[in-house]
Amino acid sequence: MATEPAPRGQALRRGTAQSRNVEGPNGRRLTLADLPLPDTKRWVIRRKAEIIAAIRGGLLTLEEACGRYDLSPAEILSWQHCIDRFGIAGLRTTWTQVYLGRRARAKHCVCAELPPAEAG
Repeated sequence: MATEPAPRGQALRRGTAQSRNVEGPNGRRLTLADLPLPDTKRWVIRRKAEIIAAIRGGLLTLEEACGRYDLSPAEILSWQHCIDRFGIAGLRTTWTQVYLGRRARAKHCVCAELPPAEAG
């Protein structure tokens, strides 16, 4: 007796996500079961890094992660930017404030060095 095949997109997604070898931030294999629970409210470095690894490895799409964890795409993309720019340590909220402070001071210094605008 033949069974009805699953819709094409679901079958590919389900099979792909389960069979992917995604390396987590700690160097171990990461699976959907290893990801933070959907009701997570406290985002520590490890959890943020696991979400980014899952998205990059194809376990989740950005949209799936946003829906699952009730996060905005901008927030997840900011985590990705911090990892790319500063490494996993850049995911610390205190370090993010330091990095942003440095950037703001650098912009302020550049502006201070510009000659004043001529009165017209």
